[in-house]
Amino acid sequence: MRTSGVEYAIRDIMLRAKEYEKQGKELIYLNIGDPVKFGFRTPDHIKSALIEAVKNDNNYYAESEGILELRQAIVERERSKGFFTTEEDVLVTNGVSEGLDMVLASIVDSNSEVLMPGPYYPPYSSYTRFYGGNPVEFRIFPDGTPDIEDLISKITPRSIAICIISPNNPTGEVFDAKSLKKLIDVAAEHDLYFICDEIYDKIVFEESFTGIGKVASDVPVVLLNGFSKAYLMTGWRCGYICMNSSTEKLNELRENLPKLARVRISSNLPVQMAAVEALRGPQDHIRIMVEQLRRRRDFIVKRLNAIKGISCSVPRGAFYVFPKLDLAPRWNDDKSFVLDFLSKTGVISVYGSGFGKAYGSNHFRLVYLPAEEVLDKAMDRLEGFIASSL
Repeated sequence: MRTSGVEYAIRDIMLRAKEYEKQGKELIYLNIGDPVKFGFRTPDHIKSALIEAVKNDNNYYAESEGILELRQAIVERERSKGFFTTEEDVLVTNGVSEGLDMVLASIVDSNSEVLMPGPYYPPYSSYTRFYGGNPVEFRIFPDGTPDIEDLISKITPRSIAICIISPNNPTGEVFDAKSLKKLIDVAAEHDLYFICDEIYDKIVFEESFTGIGKVASDVPVVLLNGFSKAYLMTGWRCGYICMNSSTEKLNELRENLPKLARVRISSNLPVQMAAVEALRGPQDHIRIMVEQLRRRRDFIVKRLNAIKGISCSVPRGAFYVFPKLDLAPRWNDDKSFVLDFLSKTGVISVYGSGFGKAYGSNHFRLVYLPAEEVLDKAMDRLEGFIASSL
């Protein structure tokens, strides 16, 4: 069955959490990157735009490609980051996940290979496998730069694309301009599509964000982005695909990708109208959110590094940490650790091998979206759990 290779560790872990919850015990959720669940509220001007759209009976099917005003606003946003695209090269999707599905459905054939930095976000590998392809991990150095020699060594005649996310999920690493240029050069040399997910582009801490458009040149870049994270619209499911307008190598995709948009009819119209307001309205909430997340990041990294058997690098973006574990001889693997941790403490984390076994094993992922008092309680439980296992 084609779905047998589909995995999503971030939500799969909830099957075990429900068993714990049935016992009437308290759970601490550190597994899903949903800021709205943790008190970050959708800005009022965005909510008002949605309500007004519904009240004004804008409740019909939208254009399959997305309403023109939103596509224009998306072009304005992405051009401000250096990505050259036009309204004709933008498709509005039901979240970034649908956009990724559409793109991989369009380019992946049986035995195609999609190169992705390890650890990677699980849907990249799951969609690749679903369409008959194979995900291939390449190495990232500890300083967050890609191992270009390792990447090149893994390119074969079956390689079809390089797929990255920056800032990264699960590590929070951010690719700088130099790293992006090296990756783009490899894609150009080997005639590969370059798929870049920038959903966390507004959530960076110590430095400015470099978008793929700054180095894209005429490489066939497909950019994915959306409104879930920075605009706190997770449950509204609104994202988009942009294609690099400066390359003819995307012409076949440019012609055929909209067919999938038409088959699924359209994205939610009132949400699209709210998304216009998100892009063109006040942006103050982003700065406030990033400041709160920076404090929570610093807090959890300090707590993790104080626990024996755990080491954690400092993420530069998004809202995840990806600590490394000293497993031996207490647990067989990182999944055993996460399940044991859940069953004994009620803290829900995600096993690192769910983000790719080559570079995710012996790690686990936590979100640091909750308030510091919740993070403090979770870290107390983790510290006690580790100590009791020595």
